[in-house]
Amino acid sequence: MNFNDIIGAAGVGLILLAYFFNTFSLIPKDGRLFFCMNIIGAGLACYASLLINYVPFIILEGIWCLVSVAGFIKLIFKTS
Repeated sequence: MNFNDIIGAAGVGLILLAYFFNTFSLIPKDGRLFFCMNIIGAGLACYASLLINYVPFIILEGIWCLVSVAGFIKLIFKTS
């Protein structure tokens, strides 16, 4: 396993873990942990895709990260 694979696996793992936790109501879908896991996971997966120059996943994970950041910002302003 090379560096790209490790970074990508960690990112995708975080996204899937957030989805699993959400599906089984272990964390709230609009909670900080859910958004943080998605932001970090998508950011890592996007970076790994960038390293291997795989444009479809750069776009997918980049947008996933941005949407998660937007949700996190919305949550912060909602609870303030």
